Amino acid sequence: MRSGIAAGHPATAEAGAEILADGGNAADAVVAATLASCVAETVMTGLLGGGHGIYFDAASGRARNLDCFVAVPGLDGEGREVALVELDVPFGTELVHYAVGTGSCGVPGVPAGLDALWNEHGSLPWPRLVEPALRLARDSVPMPAAHASCLRMLEQVMTMNEGAEIYSPGGSLLDEGDALRQPGLVAALESLAEDGPRGAYEGSVGRVLLELMEDRGGLVTAEDLTSYEARWSDPVEVEFRGFSLRTRLGLSSFPDVVARLPALRGLSEPERALALVGALLEELPSQAGTTNVSVIDSQGNACALTTSLGLGSGDFLPGLDLHLNSMLGEADLLTEGLGPCDRMASMMAPVLALYGDEVVLAAGAAGGTRLRSALLQVVAGILDEELDPQAAVDRPRLHPVPGLVHLEPGFEPATTAALETVGFKVRTWPGRHHYFGGVSVVTRTGAAGDPRRSGEARVV
Repeated sequence: MRSGIAAGHPATAEAGAEILADGGNAADAVVAATLASCVAETVMTGLLGGGHGIYFDAASGRARNLDCFVAVPGLDGEGREVALVELDVPFGTELVHYAVGTGSCGVPGVPAGLDALWNEHGSLPWPRLVEPALRLARDSVPMPAAHASCLRMLEQVMTMNEGAEIYSPGGSLLDEGDALRQPGLVAALESLAEDGPRGAYEGSVGRVLLELMEDRGGLVTAEDLTSYEARWSDPVEVEFRGFSLRTRLGLSSFPDVVARLPALRGLSEPERALALVGALLEELPSQAGTTNVSVIDSQGNACALTTSLGLGSGDFLPGLDLHLNSMLGEADLLTEGLGPCDRMASMMAPVLALYGDEVVLAAGAAGGTRLRSALLQVVAGILDEELDPQAAVDRPRLHPVPGLVHLEPGFEPATTAALETVGFKVRTWPGRHHYFGGVSVVTRTGAAGDPRRSGEARVV
């Protein structure tokens, strides 16, 4: 049985493939690849963000969800007022309101999630898993087209403070093919390799984070950091076309959407589009930068981990080039009644598909409100319509919002007509776009990264 990995950037996929080739398992590969994504994909994610994962242990036959999403700060009990920077970010032709700044940063969860994954299931030494990311940080990473496009969209926050030197060196915003250099990440990753993943909370990275909070009026405290722990839980199970899907509940409501979806195999394209829109249509909050890593190893273990900074606060740890998350500024992600240490809501829904006792698919998606629609179309394309992974990822996507359906180019005129007949306005985009999400998927027969976000896959 061969191993496979799919991720949101060629360098991320290569880091995980290197670990698989060195004898690492799915947990090792996801840890190494996620650390690499915190160097190669910093427009999308970062070490000080949060995430959700799912892991299947082949020896025990057990799948578990991993919650390492951002938590609400304030365990010291001292209430503080913070000033946020209000801005509007263009998503296509739509402006989405965000609030950023140091006060928008919640308690990061990614390091604790990687720690939990490695401690529970990893097989290689922790410093070995940091090596691929550290090599990337010591050199540079070329900006893929999708990341350059996203950077243009997020320029006002990415270059607000210290990020200007990283993303706009010499006053010119990085473009496709330009070298992304983040020298501070070398010190951050060297510290993490020496201190272990808890160093982001109790070591040198954590200390610099607290100093920035004190200097700029943030909310995260020492008690918030030392108290944070990732959480394991049992996934929900959903039967789908003879497969058992394992995933999590959350804002994405992915289990409910899957349950509503009628069989797609044999439908015409207009019929398929109407079926997808009918299952999906529900307005959800927006979440910007996100990425995903999916792995199945040669022993049958599988893991998918999705991480995000939100938009990013616009603040970077001095000397370490680590961007703060902005989850507290994304008000739609908050749930009324949350207190210190409570986890914020998340749309992330990594998914595994089992046939009998064997994992046959591991997938996750980025894309905020479009995450659910992208993931559904790819998973259904593979398990229901029997497409190979890359064909399922490459196929044109749709995304419905109330009264309107967004279409990528490539749909038949009859599909547009069918949607309009039942009362929708239709907007056909001029080209394939990262608006429609980014899916990373691995199956027993292949793997696929999403070209919309310059993703890539490796089979080892």
